[in-house]
Amino acid sequence: MIPGGGQPNMQQLLQQAQKMQQDLAQAQEELAQTEVDGQAGGGLVTATVTGAGELRALKIDPKAVDPEDTETLADLVVAAVQAANENAQTLQQEKLGPLAQGLGGGGIPGLPF
Repeated sequence: MIPGGGQPNMQQLLQQAQKMQQDLAQAQEELAQTEVDGQAGGGLVTATVTGAGELRALKIDPKAVDPEDTETLADLVVAAVQAANENAQTLQQEKLGPLAQGLGGGGIPGLPF
């Protein structure tokens, strides 16, 4: 309902919804192309993910490789991937958060906000 009892302009609402949909699609495409890194072990392991959360690369410094202690290396890999995913979520919030608020603040399905 519009204040004052008037009817909403359906054409205007439709145009606004279409623009928001286009903006959202563009932001999602940008996220899919943007890469962020996460590191562990003081940079011994670096994971690169897209803003959409796709793992693209994993770099392991040879100093991190100890054949007698593969468990520590595995822990560093997990920590680096988690850090990269946290950075991707932050990027998602920066890019998509304002768009989600424009949708009534209900958030976007599949995203953590």
